[in-house]
Amino acid sequence: MKLYGYWRSTAAYRVRIALHLKHIAFESISVHLVKNGGEQHSNDYSELNPNNLVPTLIDGDFSLNQSLAIIDYLDQHNTEMALYPHDIKSKAKVQALALDIACEIHPLNNLRVQQYLANSLSATNEAKQSWVEHWMSIGFMAIERQLSTSAGQYCFADTVTVADICLVAQVYNAHRFKVDMNAYPLINKVVKNCNELPAFIKALPENQSDAQ
Repeated sequence: MKLYGYWRSTAAYRVRIALHLKHIAFESISVHLVKNGGEQHSNDYSELNPNNLVPTLIDGDFSLNQSLAIIDYLDQHNTEMALYPHDIKSKAKVQALALDIACEIHPLNNLRVQQYLANSLSATNEAKQSWVEHWMSIGFMAIERQLSTSAGQYCFADTVTVADICLVAQVYNAHRFKVDMNAYPLINKVVKNCNELPAFIKALPENQSDAQ
């Protein structure tokens, strides 16, 4: 398998965690999101992913974008360490929390939104920071409430799921933007426990070959 991504991409980070949890060997191919106007906009990469986003997974002649779709594919492709519960209701709960993060928090703060705020709306650095803190705080408050009824060592009891993958990557992003995380003790506990696992350590942005 080949994974086209960027060391600091939150979405690519999610997929790396899943690949390492499942012990799936892969080649990591860097797509620099800033250099030369963003390599994701190159003609070659646009043929792989018309959305001009990372990550993109290549498995033989099969190509797939969107991190949660990729993770679901990996989970069905390789049965080692299932990332979703088998019970239909428990699985739906896990998916809902993962989507709360991947669809409600992350898209409002990713690179192209930041660039649009600055370049098209002339937002100052202070305004952009306020934007980030506002949307992340709303999302994290809801997740903290959810974890009060579901968390053990991880988001759902004591088994790592896709919800943990999404949460760890998003909290890393929050720290990068210097969002105050002191109000979220359960989130911090879950992230700490995850980040002690080898797969999460291998997937850390700073541990990637293209890290800057």
